[in-house]
Amino acid sequence: MANKATLENELRAEILKVITDALESHFDVSVITVGSGEISIPVVDSEGNEKYPKIKVSIPRGTRNGEGGYIPFDGYAASEAYLLEKESKAQERAVKKAMKEAEKGNKKEEKE
Repeated sequence: MANKATLENELRAEILKVITDALESHFDVSVITVGSGEISIPVVDSEGNEKYPKIKVSIPRGTRNGEGGYIPFDGYAASEAYLLEKESKAQERAVKKAMKEAEKGNKKEEKE
């Protein structure tokens, strides 16, 4: 039976292979390896500038539990937390924008 590290490395390699094949097919380029679990795509933007988007594939273990082990990473929970944080930040921006507009309106009224 393989150990966890070997299983993770095999899975990471398989995922990178699928991503690499899809990107090479789509962009008609050769994807380049730039690090462990990292690839880059040599592409050109609409103005002819060379760009190298980088993609990293990692398999997180989770967070330490304080007893020498890990609390396993939960992708669904991480996604939900990210969406909630994104929504919260959008609400904060909307409130700040509304406050600025209200402040501008108050300054305008004071001048009149």
